[in-house]
Amino acid sequence: MTESKQAPISAAGNSLKMLQAMVGIGIICALMIVLTFQGTAPIIKVKKAEALEKAIFKVLPGIDKTQTFQLGPNDSFAALEGEGQEGKVAYAGYSPNGELVGVAVEASGQGYADIIRILYGYDPEKQQVVGFYVLESKETPGLGDKIEKDAAFLANFSGLEVSLADDQSTLKNKPVTVKHGTKENPWEIDAITGATISSRAIGDIMGASTEHWAPLIHKNKEAFGLKANENTQK
Repeated sequence: MTESKQAPISAAGNSLKMLQAMVGIGIICALMIVLTFQGTAPIIKVKKAEALEKAIFKVLPGIDKTQTFQLGPNDSFAALEGEGQEGKVAYAGYSPNGELVGVAVEASGQGYADIIRILYGYDPEKQQVVGFYVLESKETPGLGDKIEKDAAFLANFSGLEVSLADDQSTLKNKPVTVKHGTKENPWEIDAITGATISSRAIGDIMGASTEHWAPLIHKNKEAFGLKANENTQK
């Protein structure tokens, strides 16, 4: 009788100990995750900033200096030191003699696998996209990731037309991706065979972003230019 009464008590005690051990391990793991995040966050932030700076020089060929601008009230831009509001920042690039070469803009949209983040350079004088770089992508290796390295595809962005309409408030023609081998117009993006979805995602991102940013940047050309010899940073 004594043994039969003690067995459940012993089992309950063991279960409590196991639960306490699991909770303790969970707390320790959670604490380690938080500490790791806090410790690595500043490093990740610096690395992203460095990668962005390098990308700006890639999408604006020939620049020597850059300056960050914040889009503010009344659709006007002001030079900015430090970080700006996400989605409202543009990066002006200047030649060695201080002339405005173009403006780099970040954009993002849904790809095949996940969100694709890109950076492109816009020349307000030529009214063209003059450079393109993928900042972040999880597209399928060997297929979708060709948007980052396929030379023929990247060539689409060395002079992609984003001309403004007569009222300069929108584009004459939004950039759009077309079936591989059928490109006929300077605002069209020749797709990659086997990576149609990723290619079209880039067209959608470029179309939406340039339709928003090109008129704003063109309207503020003087604001960007006046800062060419002031507050610029290498």
